Amino acid sequence: MRIPIDHESQTPLYQQIETYLRNMICSGQLAPGTRLPATRQLARDLGINRITVETAYAELEADGLIFSRVGSGTYVLPSAALPPLLDSSPGAPWPLWQQALAADRAASRPAEPVALPADFLHPDPINFAGGVGDSHLFPVDDFARVIRAVTRRDGMAALDYGENSGYGPLRATIAKVLTSQGIAVRPENVLVTAGSQQALALVAQILLRPGDTVLVESPTYGVALDLFRTLRLQVVGIPLDERGMQVEKLEPLLQQHHPRLIYTIPNFQNPTGACLSSARRRQLIALADRYNVPILEDDFVGDLRYEGRAQPALKSLDPGGRVIYVSTFSKMLMPGLRVGFLVAEGPVYTNLLDCKSLTDLTTSSLLQRAVEAYVTVGRYQAHLRRSCQIYPRRRDAMLQAVQRHLPGVQVETPQGGLYLWLRLPDGRSSADLLPLAQAQGVIFAPGGSFFPNPAEGAPYLRLNFVTQRPDMIEEGIARLGRALNVLIATGGHHPQGS
Repeated sequence: MRIPIDHESQTPLYQQIETYLRNMICSGQLAPGTRLPATRQLARDLGINRITVETAYAELEADGLIFSRVGSGTYVLPSAALPPLLDSSPGAPWPLWQQALAADRAASRPAEPVALPADFLHPDPINFAGGVGDSHLFPVDDFARVIRAVTRRDGMAALDYGENSGYGPLRATIAKVLTSQGIAVRPENVLVTAGSQQALALVAQILLRPGDTVLVESPTYGVALDLFRTLRLQVVGIPLDERGMQVEKLEPLLQQHHPRLIYTIPNFQNPTGACLSSARRRQLIALADRYNVPILEDDFVGDLRYEGRAQPALKSLDPGGRVIYVSTFSKMLMPGLRVGFLVAEGPVYTNLLDCKSLTDLTTSSLLQRAVEAYVTVGRYQAHLRRSCQIYPRRRDAMLQAVQRHLPGVQVETPQGGLYLWLRLPDGRSSADLLPLAQAQGVIFAPGGSFFPNPAEGAPYLRLNFVTQRPDMIEEGIARLGRALNVLIATGGHHPQGS
């Protein structure tokens, strides 16, 4: 076979042979069943190495154009109607199922911002948008020593999967701590999770199906809203006031929407900082029981009380099996710790455990053991006490700075938690304010992130007061004031809030 090859070309010889034969086969000039020259013979005819021919044949065989029969030779296969290669050039469209996902994502709002944008170039940025405590206060060296001690004590057991429900001593410690707070809990009703976010996801997956309705406070935790939307649930908001969820407005919603879950943050609510009153807590339990609706209680920072009287957890008022309680160590210790837990009784616990096992088998055994040791020796409580001394000073510093630099802005004083919830004057939009604030070197969480209907949150914004020192709080609020002045000067406002 006379195959034209160019020894001076930059195209490898095997590729020249392969291309020539491919074109001959695809054009029909080499008919199906044609026997090709043996590799040794073709190599001799072309004056090249036999391996070069074998490589060319291998490429053609891999593409289904030829086949080899031992002891007989290599033959051209019948030319199937091969589809053309799909477009892989830059900018080629995604497959339709990918486009559908993109459309679904575009239809929902982005999650609340928790970090500075990648293109945030201010030399001294101040971030009020975060959703956790000040990790700089956490004694990292102490925790590192605990991890080393646990590793020496437990050896390979600390690196194994461990129990699906969580490390036994940690579950016992959690039960003991909660019982001391008035929530009667047995260790076998505790399920350790990868942060409280996984706990929320497990409950939603077990109890809810696409199209079901979930009732939430409006506003509420933005990432929970994202979770519910991703699961294609119908989210209905219940308004809040300074005493938390307006439970007196709940019964008509229960009758109208027949929800499958009520999600609430009764202590230092995210984002408003409000606490549900004692009377409303009891009323909520009674209504949920009457209408056969489970309650998901998210107590993410219930320990961070700076003043006022502690209210009983909804779980402590639960006569049995009506409330699923969720909390976490990550908010108080380190966000990357990812150790949370839920408390539930009855068949739902078994279902949650099964779902947890299928999702990730178990939460990190090493971190669970380290948290258990850290809590047992009292270091967690010491860290909590220290935080409860520092955080209220930062809260007060931010409240005073708001009075100085943000005239006309409405704000309530939370008795605990992490956040201030602000309402801008004259219907100004926090979404319009955000880019101006970024230009000044400060970032916050805009209010639309926290409402089932994002438009309702236009005049609101959330500020985390615990992550910055008082001097940085003063500077950050001053920057925010300058940004608000620019917004007012340019006439920016939200028409619906005017």
